[in-house]
Amino acid sequence: MKTTLEISDPLLRDARKVAAQEQTTLRDLVEQGLRKVLADKKRRKRPFRLRKASVGGGGLNPELADAGWDRIRDIIYEGRGS
Repeated sequence: MKTTLEISDPLLRDARKVAAQEQTTLRDLVEQGLRKVLADKKRRKRPFRLRKASVGGGGLNPELADAGWDRIRDIIYEGRGS
């Protein structure tokens, strides 16, 4: 399939130099680059999974069951100068 791309002059000059050094065509070089970018993007598409980081505790302390954030924060910082 044929298509037209607009590529900046400096990038095109560099690409032509690399193609000549590697004894390949500009077309092959562009296809290699596209394949690499597409493969990288495909690898990144895996959904993020949060690792299991449970500490095996017994859950919330019963005395804090109905406590608001202000009370919990006070207990956390108790004796630490705040």
